[in-house]
Amino acid sequence: MSSVDGSGSGGEVGAEQLAFMREGVKKAKGGRAKPGTWRGAALAGELPVARVLVDKGVLHLDRLFDYAVPAELDAVAQPGVRVRVRFGAGRGKVRDGRREGGGLIDGFLVERVARSEYSGPLAALAQVVSPEVVLGPELLALTRGVADRYAGSLADVVQLAVPPRSARAEQKASPAALPAPAMPSPGTWERYENGAAFVEALGRGGVPRAVWNALPGGAWSEEVARAVGATLASGRGALVVVPDGRAVGRVDAALGRVLGEGRHAVLTADAGPEKRYREWLAVSRGSVRAVVGTRAAMFAPVRDLGLVVVWDDGDGSHSEPHAPQPHVRDVLLLRAAQEKCGFLLGSWSCTVEAAQLVESGWARPIVARREQVRVAAPLVRTVGDQDLARDEAARAARLPTLAWQAVREGLKSGPVLVQVPRRGYVPRMACAQCREPARCRHCAGPLEGVDGGGLSCGWCGRGEAGWSCPSCGGVRLRAQVVGARRTAEELGRAFPAVPVRTSGREQVLDTVSGVPALVVSTPGAEPVADGGYAAALLLDGWAMLGRPDLRAGEEALRRWIGAAALVRGQGEGGTVVVVAEPTLRAVQALVRWDPVGHAVRELAERAELGFPPVSRMAAVAGSAEAVAGFLAVAQLPAEAEVLGPVPVPVTPVGRPRRVGGPPPGERWERALVRVPPGRGGALASALKAAQAARMARGGGGEAGRVWVRIDPPDIG
Repeated sequence: MSSVDGSGSGGEVGAEQLAFMREGVKKAKGGRAKPGTWRGAALAGELPVARVLVDKGVLHLDRLFDYAVPAELDAVAQPGVRVRVRFGAGRGKVRDGRREGGGLIDGFLVERVARSEYSGPLAALAQVVSPEVVLGPELLALTRGVADRYAGSLADVVQLAVPPRSARAEQKASPAALPAPAMPSPGTWERYENGAAFVEALGRGGVPRAVWNALPGGAWSEEVARAVGATLASGRGALVVVPDGRAVGRVDAALGRVLGEGRHAVLTADAGPEKRYREWLAVSRGSVRAVVGTRAAMFAPVRDLGLVVVWDDGDGSHSEPHAPQPHVRDVLLLRAAQEKCGFLLGSWSCTVEAAQLVESGWARPIVARREQVRVAAPLVRTVGDQDLARDEAARAARLPTLAWQAVREGLKSGPVLVQVPRRGYVPRMACAQCREPARCRHCAGPLEGVDGGGLSCGWCGRGEAGWSCPSCGGVRLRAQVVGARRTAEELGRAFPAVPVRTSGREQVLDTVSGVPALVVSTPGAEPVADGGYAAALLLDGWAMLGRPDLRAGEEALRRWIGAAALVRGQGEGGTVVVVAEPTLRAVQALVRWDPVGHAVRELAERAELGFPPVSRMAAVAGSAEAVAGFLAVAQLPAEAEVLGPVPVPVTPVGRPRRVGGPPPGERWERALVRVPPGRGGALASALKAAQAARMARGGGGEAGRVWVRIDPPDIG
């Protein structure tokens, strides 16, 4: 066994090595060697060296390892198959000219070569697990590119890209591929400038790239299906990635209507390991040419890829929580560049990254004319703090008069959606006089209201009696943000004859009927109503706008538009009431239904400040000593600028650890490293090298561990 750089093409070693390898091997006695033993097996006559990616997701082992190919495995040991190898044998464990020992470990055979750069004896492949080729050249190139961009290991990315094996699924033959379907009509794409031209270009075999600002309503899934149908009509494949299973179901149904049955596959974790692997194999074998799925589907091995689509790229579900934490949008951008295919980024809203793609000229915009927007979008009205202060009705159930009127009128013709930014009962409390957050006297955790009255700490769980404000001495409390269950309870009392339904983390509803009802939902969990909602209330807008994050305004607008897009158009009487200060930029963008303009202005401000996506940025987190030591040894690009470090919020004891966050009770710091455009690759390479060197030396254990994340979604 030897190690070589994964990017190399093979070194020059004399014939002495192969002679040494063959002389030390006894003649084969016939029969199949047992897995894990190679003694007595002859070598393959041609290309006797296999380069293997071992399943060790650590940076200092992010390279390929050389193994000898026994003659009996010559036919099945092909590039892209799963193998098992002995890993960890030392130079001293050599018998008959071959290395032995070490533990069995899974891996992927990447390529076969005639010679190895390693001068010592090679261990042999222990077993070819399956002759199925699962890591083809295109997928290997993609995973290598993702690993380099995110300063991660190739093995970690391959683990995300290739699902676990199911022997029963592999034994079943995939159905025969169907002929290309007929070219679909543009349909509702004609509502957009450049919309019909985009679909027609796909049908002609072109590779258009576009950022699509979709009109409100449920037609987006049908429009995605028509773009996929046009791509398949040209003889190519298509890939669609959406945030969650509910969106998958809508696109799946639309693809069935446009393409017919048997032409697309669905890849989601909810399908179960065997079914998911069976669908994945159908894609890999070329039986189907279209795929729709959630985050993991971004690596689906679609043959002759002609189009990649990502819907709602601002949704947090598109960010992979496992190392190296790639984002769907960036992976599909990489695929579009590597495989020279079309690209479509669609959403009701618009992220700053999407605006940058248009601003740079890499993609063209697909937007509707203003008259189309006015017809499709609901009427949006605002209620600010001054309105609430003058409104007696706002003191009951937190609903101002305008909201009461919207609910009452809406319930005459259909369901009404109420978006609440928090689940639960009364998540956070504050002083009614000065609005200072109420905190526990024992651990300084936030005090929360509980069912039946009373207060308890959100960190340590202790009850609190006799609270008084340390700032002004007040004893009265007010809710900072009232949860979904409390809101549902208040609305139920206000409208006793109307059914109230909730949708949130405990139970997310997919659809609701078109009969009058109150639907209380947390952001992102809004069900689709038959015929659309008659009205919507967006409560406690300041809670989302007040988040200490660079993306607070962008995210609040995305959440609001996501809910408002489910409401009927203004021509059908649809009304949205947002409780937020009307002069704020995000609120004004919602009123005008102009998410693109909001994103363009945000992009201009980011450019002035040097923040992503104009610059590339990495976050380095860990204990103060670990972060300082890491930055001291990292050979950062000359243009790199280090911001911080600053303290990271402590994870309360008993609470789950956030991805990349400190263990409960520990105090961490985080530094941000940014570089100008074009230097992101150099930054990732430098951080990866420093992390690999640190791991090779032992890394100082858990206390000395450093988390590195490229392009973190939240930077404070």
